[in-house]
Amino acid sequence: MEFPAMSTSKRLHFPANIIGKPKIDFQIFVRESSAQCKRNRIAKSVQASSKNNSGSISISPAFTDESDRESDGLRNEKGWIHFVGIGGCGLSALAMLALKQGYEVSGSDIVWSSFMDGLQEAGAFLHIGHSVTNLQRNGAPRLPDAIVVSSAIPQNNAEILYAKSVGVPVYKRDQWLGKLTEGYNLVAVSGSHGKSTTASMLAYVLDAMGDSLTAVVGAHVPQFSGGNIIFGDGRNFVLEADEYDRCFLGLSPSIAVVTNLDWEHVDIFPNEEAVKATFRKFLNRIRVGGHLILCGDSQGACSLLTDGKRAIGSDSWKCSDSYNITTYGTASSNEWHASSIRPNLRGGSDYTLCHCGHPVADISLQIPGVHNVLNSLAVVATVIALFSDQCQINNTINLVRLHLNNFIGISRRFEMIGTVCGCHIYDDYAHHPTEVSAVIQAARQRFPVKSLLVVFQPHTYSRLTALKDDFANALRDADQVVVTEVYAAREKDVENVGGRELAATIIGPPSEYIPSLDDVVEKLASQICKNPHREIVVFTLGAGNITTVGPKLLYELRRRLQVNSSLHLTVAEPNFPKPEVEGVLTPLTTSRKAI
Repeated sequence: MEFPAMSTSKRLHFPANIIGKPKIDFQIFVRESSAQCKRNRIAKSVQASSKNNSGSISISPAFTDESDRESDGLRNEKGWIHFVGIGGCGLSALAMLALKQGYEVSGSDIVWSSFMDGLQEAGAFLHIGHSVTNLQRNGAPRLPDAIVVSSAIPQNNAEILYAKSVGVPVYKRDQWLGKLTEGYNLVAVSGSHGKSTTASMLAYVLDAMGDSLTAVVGAHVPQFSGGNIIFGDGRNFVLEADEYDRCFLGLSPSIAVVTNLDWEHVDIFPNEEAVKATFRKFLNRIRVGGHLILCGDSQGACSLLTDGKRAIGSDSWKCSDSYNITTYGTASSNEWHASSIRPNLRGGSDYTLCHCGHPVADISLQIPGVHNVLNSLAVVATVIALFSDQCQINNTINLVRLHLNNFIGISRRFEMIGTVCGCHIYDDYAHHPTEVSAVIQAARQRFPVKSLLVVFQPHTYSRLTALKDDFANALRDADQVVVTEVYAAREKDVENVGGRELAATIIGPPSEYIPSLDDVVEKLASQICKNPHREIVVFTLGAGNITTVGPKLLYELRRRLQVNSSLHLTVAEPNFPKPEVEGVLTPLTTSRKAI
């Protein structure tokens, strides 16, 4: 197929405001467009058209007056970017960042998500359903200047095929991220688990310290005014770097963080060795003179250093003489490590921060679990790597300590839904055995004498098939387990391994297979109402629509206890979770996501 010739007269410019360096414009050459369309920056109202012939519904901001049209011309001078799969946590963040940078933004997805609420309010043109008409503005000949595609979108998508046929550049997320971050001092936070929390914690601390950074995280962060982004004009860019679909291989970070390494995406990687090979390629992307911040407690992460060597008389590692390596963890062999870890009265953890075996500060966190102690150590090590040449380390550590103390976590990570009488309901995104174990350990820390009931929804048949015994071992530390049917996401059951088989494998606590989420709510509501003052903690775990169970259970307990008895009732209003399903959005009856 022949595409129209590319024109150099019309280009998308990526603004990179770098302190102490000239502004650099990164150019993506795009096809010439023959018309300009103007619109307002922020939607004053929303117009939803009826379904078109393709079954697509367009939801877009309406103009309120001619001044809106005139004032918005600046955005069109920068270009129009269309995002396919815009409702996901990753692409929605990139779309919001593009809006903040002044681009015209549109996008499509198969269902609505809560991430699209903020995009709509910020002025994006949004479409439900994929159709070539999404790339045509009211029949005008103008087309987008670039298409950015989620990793979850198949290449035979109608919008992708049409864009290619008319010469509109199509970028996968990794390519777009590479262009977007090229002119920044990029801090890429990677790892099989803990990326979202570590990246969010790091961005929050840097922002609180006064660094005008830009950050993109794959989760909703309550302390970010932009939801899952921070938009600044400084040189630092914090990015959650995902190994799914090998997306992070498009990056060239100045600092790379590896929180751990595990066989997580079993549909992408055939085994753990394949994961390691991909992470090694990622480490080769670190810029010369850069820095690797690595969790020394993770056997998988440390296996990446097989070619590394410690410099004589140095506390840092050198790898092929191209970048420095700093390790962190709970073991004293790490350069930065935590000692005397203990629970505090806020439900989190306190510990003593040590550097090369010497105590330097006391750290207090609001969020529980040893895994979050490790996440905070990664933040300390990264901030020191960023700023140790600019100010005294002691002053930097004091600032980091202060702001770590104020970080409250992210959505869908140990997120409280509500409390009724003696029942406390929490929700968490954990969908891998390592994550399930970490959540249960953190729950035991916060609620040492309460009974722990875990409702687990396996996510994808391939992951359950490969890790069924590991899931069973992780769940055995609960007091009661309910396993639902598998959330298939993008897969079909070809192994005949499902929730029933997992429930039968769990040894220890009473375990039951209840496939339907509505039946789970009914079962738990009936059980809890028999003894409403019994101290019990319910955790819903998984990356699928399990996130609907907590709010529904809370509602049902309130309804039954208020109607049927005069028992004392205490309720914490639920902060409705917002599930995001690794590239697949699920239709929900509530608002939606957030280690």
